[in-house]
Amino acid sequence: MAHILVIDDERSIRNTMKDILEFEKHAVTLAEDASQALEAIGRETFDLIFSDIKMPGMDGMELLGVLMEKGVEAPVVMISGHGNIETAVEAIKKGAFDFIEKPIDLNRLLVTVRNALDKSELVVETKTLKRKIASKYQMIGHSPAIEKVRQMIERVAPTDARVLITGANGTGKEVVAHLLHEQSHRANAPLVEVNCAAIPSELIESELFGHEKGAFTSAVKQRIGKFEQADGGTIFLDEIGDMSLAAQTKVLRVLQENELSRVGSDKTIRVNVRVFAATNKDLKQEIEKGNFREDLYHRLNVIPIHVPSLDERKEDIPLLVSHFSALISAEQGIPTKRFAAEAVEALQQRSWTGNIRELRNVVERLIILGGPEISRADVEAFA
Repeated sequence: MAHILVIDDERSIRNTMKDILEFEKHAVTLAEDASQALEAIGRETFDLIFSDIKMPGMDGMELLGVLMEKGVEAPVVMISGHGNIETAVEAIKKGAFDFIEKPIDLNRLLVTVRNALDKSELVVETKTLKRKIASKYQMIGHSPAIEKVRQMIERVAPTDARVLITGANGTGKEVVAHLLHEQSHRANAPLVEVNCAAIPSELIESELFGHEKGAFTSAVKQRIGKFEQADGGTIFLDEIGDMSLAAQTKVLRVLQENELSRVGSDKTIRVNVRVFAATNKDLKQEIEKGNFREDLYHRLNVIPIHVPSLDERKEDIPLLVSHFSALISAEQGIPTKRFAAEAVEALQQRSWTGNIRELRNVVERLIILGGPEISRADVEAFA
């Protein structure tokens, strides 16, 4: 059941729509003008709003503008007895979900309601998904080492500068990339991730730049590459130290010229992409070994951000344990377990070669195998 607001200065229209919508099991609130409507919107939350255009005082188009300025999330459907294409187009441009004419056709009304409510559900699902994604990429801790990274992210994110993120495996380089993107002006555009170590060298060019149908034996159809997918947004080249020299050459060209060519094509395609790269390797050593292009290194290393190891920020372990305990318990559908102070101290005394990733795995193991309260003995037995 949805909560629907109907705004119309004609009582017969209001009552007719109320009868139809209530028959469909929706809750309906009526308003005869924009003033009453704004009062109702201030008191209650609506899933859908119908508004007449011609009304005394503030008309429907002005009301629509006010609703858009207020950030009202409910879809707004405009109604008019003097409808024309120009009015409909203007309403949609101003943010209306749809436009229907009087006399109102029953089938048209019900289809519009269904479509608008489907859109509302999609908006809610998208927000829920964004919250889940945001909860996955959090920087937990207040140690000086992690505060330095946090401050760098805040300063660098609003720019378009390329960032090279370094650090050992499991330190949270992916988290840094996501936070940089989320705090940038490209946040509403895609963040496309590429794990360069997971893609065979013979396929990396096709993955990054795409290919045309027939470019090679298995190219049965055209493929859009990751750089094109990220156009207007950001591409995150994880483990870039494992990229082949041939692919490095093409990446360098994209960074220099902001254009690429798909495999099997001579046509150039312009792209507007911000680049983050990450590696657990010492790229200067890789350059000396002949495994990495020095010119590409300097193109990527505009802003270097080093992510500290967990052993460099052990004072953050209590916060991390608490965070992972709540997160894992929710995922497992079990009550959150408390970690005794001596258990946390025991975890702080360990060396964490696997960094944050290893700590999370240990916390999960302790929650599953440990007692009702995680003790030092549990840590010694299972960690």
